[in-house]
Amino acid sequence: MDSRLSLTRHRTALSIALAVMIGVVACGEKPPRAERPPIGDGWHAFEGSWTASGTRHTLHLGGEHRASIVAVSGSLLLGGERRMGVGFRMEVIGLSDDVRGLVGHAVWTDERGDQVFSVLKGEKVGGGNRITGTVTDGTGRYDGVAGDYEFQWQYVIEAEEGMIQGRAIGLKGRYRRGDGGAPTRTGGARS
Repeated sequence: MDSRLSLTRHRTALSIALAVMIGVVACGEKPPRAERPPIGDGWHAFEGSWTASGTRHTLHLGGEHRASIVAVSGSLLLGGERRMGVGFRMEVIGLSDDVRGLVGHAVWTDERGDQVFSVLKGEKVGGGNRITGTVTDGTGRYDGVAGDYEFQWQYVIEAEEGMIQGRAIGLKGRYRRGDGGAPTRTGGARS
């Protein structure tokens, strides 16, 4: 009987832990209400969601000072009337320093292999910290694109070393082509 009671207690504890984890993720912070980016003069607004997983390697620099190399990737989905595209694979590599904040680079790759490049800056990578991206260029149908976006990072799974998972909260931005137009549509693909 003791082994059955122990197994029942173990299953109950696991169920409670799982329910608490789901509740914490579901009740995460609400996205901040950001102002809509200016539209006109060739600028187009977009909103999106990004979930990512990857790795973090941390170097302890004495006391509470740490620096981490973060490499994550995941699905980026955009919405908006004249968004750049619908879905991308977003890859990010960055250096997060407790003192200096985050610097990094992002590459968005769509289903055709066309890419959008951006530079990231922000507070150290941590729950609720604001990160801004500056779109610098692209390839294919995104050639000549420029813009900016911002979001807050929220960890879903966080470990000092190794695997991490998270999501962007309140991802909003704007873009335009160098010629002031929207990215071209080719081959029937929706952009």
